Amino acid sequence: MRSPDLKARQEVMFIHLLHLGRVPYAEALAIQQKVIAARKAGTIGDTLLMLEHPPVLTLGRKAHRGNILASDELLARKGVEIHEVNRGGDVTYHGPGQLIGYPIVDLRGDLPGKIGPHLGPVDFVRMLEESLIRTCGEFGVMARRICTLTGVWTLAGGSIPEKKIAAIGVHVSQGVTSHGFALNVTTDLRDFEWIVPCGITDRTVTSLELEADPTRLAVTMENALNAAARNFGRVFERQILWCNSLEELLASPVSTG
Repeated sequence: MRSPDLKARQEVMFIHLLHLGRVPYAEALAIQQKVIAARKAGTIGDTLLMLEHPPVLTLGRKAHRGNILASDELLARKGVEIHEVNRGGDVTYHGPGQLIGYPIVDLRGDLPGKIGPHLGPVDFVRMLEESLIRTCGEFGVMARRICTLTGVWTLAGGSIPEKKIAAIGVHVSQGVTSHGFALNVTTDLRDFEWIVPCGITDRTVTSLELEADPTRLAVTMENALNAAARNFGRVFERQILWCNSLEELLASPVSTG
């Protein structure tokens, strides 16, 4: 029988990764809630869900409906759903070609940089940003943070301002995170014309496809997923453990090893 100390150490060795493919937003939200409940109950370890969504607009806690520029008729014709959610931030677009990551992480766990009983939500967001900055770097895209503007941005050059390449919005309940990040990989950026992304009017959005160095890693969703998972593990100092299905994830032991 393993000692409690050994079990606790083994729990923090891994982050489970479940790739869901392309999933409608409501279905993904339901999956996320199951994983959150299991994490809060302590029956699974920290988990990263990776997926794509069909076109959808989500409004965070601070969202202004006026930042949706498209008419309800246009959105209905395009089959675009609108969801109000409890993450931070304003209005965001999700769609094909965009890599979505939903980290379900207990901030009270053994995490890098934790001071006191839990990692602060802002520190958690900074770690998400760092993992995405490193991911962009693998494609030859130099990226950065901008003070007061959550997310990941390309570097400005001459008269060209920074462009947003990844959005971040999280929620924390009972110390466990939900929602997460959206990295534009091969996203059709014309769809962002339906909104004022994150309520920011003086900067535009971009994608890995438009910014990447062609001599570096090829811009595909598979490569982006693998790079994001790899860098997430490096920043959070965990090994990434792939799961084949939600059932396998929920049946996995908290301790591994």
